[in-house]
Amino acid sequence: MRSTRSLLTVVLAILVAVPRVSAQVHVAGQQALDAAVQQHVSATDQDRETVRLFLQRSEVRAIAGKYGVDVRRAESAVATMNAADLASVAAQARQADEALAGGQSRVTISTTTIIIALLVLILLIVALR
Repeated sequence: MRSTRSLLTVVLAILVAVPRVSAQVHVAGQQALDAAVQQHVSATDQDRETVRLFLQRSEVRAIAGKYGVDVRRAESAVATMNAADLASVAAQARQADEALAGGQSRVTISTTTIIIALLVLILLIVALR
């Protein structure tokens, strides 16, 4: 009986002392993880810059002023938006920016609607947090 306990103690000690092989295997290397994080940060920075530049356009400022939306508040709200909300707003800003830069000499109703919706969306996202 004593030898059985001794054997069991030795086996348990070995199992505890030997590190698990599966715990040391990584699916992705550190370089791949670093690159993925850097890509995410870069995409978020680009989205933030896209929205910031869009809000600085004279057409956007004019429409915001016409409807009583404070562009400075919207600009400061962009700095606090999370990546998912920012990506959504940036996609809409790109669409409106392309419509404005695409040779349209006037802001059309649909572009105006997009601009107003973006401004309101930015303010709502920040207000609801």
